[in-house]
Amino acid sequence: MTAQVDYLVVLCAATSGASGELLGSDEKELARLVWQQVDVNNQKLGKVNELLIKPEVSDVTDEKKEDVTDELVEDENESGADCVFTAKSLETALNTFHLQLTNEVNSAGAGTSVCLCTDGQLHIRQVIHPEAASKNVLVPDCFYSFFDLRKEFKTHFPSDLSTLDVYTMVESLSIPVEAPATCGSVGPLDPSATLPPQAAVQQVQMMAKIVLSLLSEPLCHTFSNPERVNEKFETGTCSKMEKVSDSTVIRARGLPWQSSDQDIARFFSGLNIAKGGAALCLNAQGRRNGEALVRFVSEEHRDLALQRHKHHMGNRYIEVYKATGEDFLKIAGGTSNEVAIFLSREDQIIVRMRGLPFTATHEQVLAFFSPEDGLIDTCPVSGGRDGILFVRYPDGRPTGDAFVLFACDEHAQCALRKHKEILGRRYIELFKSTAAEVQQVLNRYLSAPLIPVAPTPLLSVLPAVSLLPPPIIVRDCLRLRGLPYSASIEDILNFLGEFTHDVRPHGVHMVLNQQGRPSGDCFIQMTSPERALSASQQLHKHVMSCQHGPNSRYVEVFPCSAEEMGLVLMGGSLSHTHTHTHSRNRSGTGLSPPPCKSRRLSPPSYPFTPTPPVLPTEAAAALYPPLGQVLLGPRPLALGHAYYPSSAQLYMNYATYYPSPPGSPTTVGFFPSPSALSSPGGLMRMPGLTYNSKDLINAVQGYQTAMEPVSVLSSSLIGQPGAGEPPIVSLPALMPKPSGHYLDLSLL
Repeated sequence: MTAQVDYLVVLCAATSGASGELLGSDEKELARLVWQQVDVNNQKLGKVNELLIKPEVSDVTDEKKEDVTDELVEDENESGADCVFTAKSLETALNTFHLQLTNEVNSAGAGTSVCLCTDGQLHIRQVIHPEAASKNVLVPDCFYSFFDLRKEFKTHFPSDLSTLDVYTMVESLSIPVEAPATCGSVGPLDPSATLPPQAAVQQVQMMAKIVLSLLSEPLCHTFSNPERVNEKFETGTCSKMEKVSDSTVIRARGLPWQSSDQDIARFFSGLNIAKGGAALCLNAQGRRNGEALVRFVSEEHRDLALQRHKHHMGNRYIEVYKATGEDFLKIAGGTSNEVAIFLSREDQIIVRMRGLPFTATHEQVLAFFSPEDGLIDTCPVSGGRDGILFVRYPDGRPTGDAFVLFACDEHAQCALRKHKEILGRRYIELFKSTAAEVQQVLNRYLSAPLIPVAPTPLLSVLPAVSLLPPPIIVRDCLRLRGLPYSASIEDILNFLGEFTHDVRPHGVHMVLNQQGRPSGDCFIQMTSPERALSASQQLHKHVMSCQHGPNSRYVEVFPCSAEEMGLVLMGGSLSHTHTHTHSRNRSGTGLSPPPCKSRRLSPPSYPFTPTPPVLPTEAAAALYPPLGQVLLGPRPLALGHAYYPSSAQLYMNYATYYPSPPGSPTTVGFFPSPSALSSPGGLMRMPGLTYNSKDLINAVQGYQTAMEPVSVLSSSLIGQPGAGEPPIVSLPALMPKPSGHYLDLSLL
């Protein structure tokens, strides 16, 4: 609209809830419409009209009947309007408003063009359109264009729209306003309170005077570019190279799984969504996860959308949050020319087919929707073969998914009735889809292979001789499976009996589940493979009793290697079968998958000979001031089983909180370790290690480490960046002292 309109209708909408800047944010229904006509050419004002929406008391629940009755009595009071109309529903109210507006314009006879004018965007975008969409009410054409009086005022008086209101504009234009006796002094009202009837009429009268002041000299303003409300959502494509502003995107969460982009556009009715700006999100299985990313035409519309947080779509409330343009492009952006051509046809309904036979052809799909033997369920595909898009892997293999175009919603609904009908030997699932879902499905299948590819071996980088030692499997450990959940270290030692003397120091490793509770599994390091095999043969499926609980269960005992034990303790899994002397017809290791991922627990106390502190007093004071004495000071061992000598000492920094190394694994990552790195103390894998070598020393200094230098493998050996460190770092050896050994950090 380029020329100035003949009539402006200043409009104020009031709900039964909040008003002002919070209007429409609480989902309250429309209660009244107040308007006044302004003759632009003659600069004359018409009558002030008021339309009350009074639902019948019989249509309201018992809890609200009393409130509605009180409101009806209050509305009958004089509000100051010249004409008062009533309606029983929103649909009747909108039609009555449109009819009265048309009659008033026709009676004036000075022109035909008319447009609404409101104080801000909320009256039209946040009240009338959302409620009409939720009730499936057809909105008259006059509500799809309007002038924002604040923006028109800003062209002459620059100001902040967020703080601008009718009272500020009246004061800036020096317009005298007489406040009714029932309203008190003129000024802004509490936004959280319901707008009184007299205040609504007063606001309309002030808005009409502001319009006349803008039309008169010296301003001589022209009302020529109204705000527009999109009548329908336009589907379209979005390129990954397109720039999307972060201030125009929101994330909607809690959508019904069967909702479409049209349902999302209906939820945000009154706000202008960009073309193709509604993108439904899919989960890892390719199904909708109840979330969507919506792109609006401007930041102003995005901010209005955020005010609909926890508004309802049917019986579900929808959460609305801010999102980024990058998030939107990940879902809706695409680069395939084939998809762009397929989605270039406008006004098409998209249906997704899932579960197609891999040998399905275009002709079979066309025959599925338009069988030749009858015309009852015929729903022709738009464009024939060009209206079908098969989804394929990068190597051309079919995925079993396809998208089909239909010319109208009637044909699409007819096609959806064929849900789970048979094509070939398989039933086909049909869903109403969107352009963004097409892009998302294609991106998921074309961006990366679904089956992960193993990392490239590093044999060309690392020396071949040291990385490929002959594998030697020594089964010097035991795995106990099926322990009572109340079993303690003492119960395990009693169960082992005479084999307790063959357990290495710190050799019992209880396995916890993800909740930190006993999982029923345990690993024990033995002194020799022979004793481990003998213990498994004599104790397999014997019953273990608990001292602190009534549970008693038979326990399975299997021999295993330190490598297998380390794999399970670090989050790996082994097979369920095992080979040993009394069960040679089975194959495997006999180790079930671990009940937890990399969770280990060393016993709180275990027999070992008294040892002096690892660090002397002066070294502890230098390395851990002023907490060195607290961390490294020995504490007496609590009395317990006979196998626990009372003279033993425990150190907090390693015996209680750090599990001892489970064994000597001969593998690091996916590759065997070089023989040059093997030592009597073995190797220990520490996932998630920081790149600071001093932190590593602080973590392992409490262990009974060998006196020779320690070699540390950098993470670059397993294909990960090492943050600039060399591949191998040699740490100095422990220096002997009369009271023990300590590490001189100054040598690092």
